[in-house]
Amino acid sequence: MSKVLITRPRKQAKAFANALEAAGFEPIFFPVIQIRPMDDLSPLEDAMKNIEKYAWIIFSSSNAVDVFFDAVGETLQLPKVAAVGSKTEASLRSRGVAVDFVPEEYVGEAILPGLGDLKDKWILLPRAEIAREVLPQEILAAGGIVHEIAIYQTLPTQPEKEGISALHEGVDVVTFTSPSTVQNFIRLTKDAGLDPFDLAGNPVFACIGPITKEAAEKEGFSVAVMPKKYTVEGLVECLINQNVIYE
Repeated sequence: MSKVLITRPRKQAKAFANALEAAGFEPIFFPVIQIRPMDDLSPLEDAMKNIEKYAWIIFSSSNAVDVFFDAVGETLQLPKVAAVGSKTEASLRSRGVAVDFVPEEYVGEAILPGLGDLKDKWILLPRAEIAREVLPQEILAAGGIVHEIAIYQTLPTQPEKEGISALHEGVDVVTFTSPSTVQNFIRLTKDAGLDPFDLAGNPVFACIGPITKEAAEKEGFSVAVMPKKYTVEGLVECLINQNVIYE
């Protein structure tokens, strides 16, 4: 049974692990990041007081959804809502939020064509403290007015002994689900005395989508697996189709 290392936060890893187990893999938990709301969420509170001025609010991750609604509570007054990705959409719907648009490609910039005419319209982007600037730049280029609010941080975490032991013994696949998982995986493995580019078992590196793949390759990893659908389910299916299973 092939061993697949999961680097995403443990809170988000259960469904991924269950899907891997159902497909015949052995999931290994090795969270390299943690999600923490910003200490000061008053900018979000101020935005909610003037929510009627926004034409759209765009959620680019389920983390943003969770932190946003944990902070503001249930609200019946929202502008049109766009979600990047099926997981983000599902997180919104689980909170009773109607989602007006989800792009077919699960990257932020793909959302722009579905927003209509943005000239002189306010767009609210509650997102990570460090986030890609492509979407805000494209909204500005389309004549929109972008209001970015950092509502959470993606922080390094401490390595778990089980994960370090598994890496010493050798795993078959290492999965990355965001650029931050790539960067913090490198840091944590080096801190543990491991070479992230020369690991026991010569693992295959798998990325959830093109943005993460680009980040991994920029760091020096050779990415062998990336699904056409940028979800953990797509990633599991891709691993199966790549025959990355070892008896």
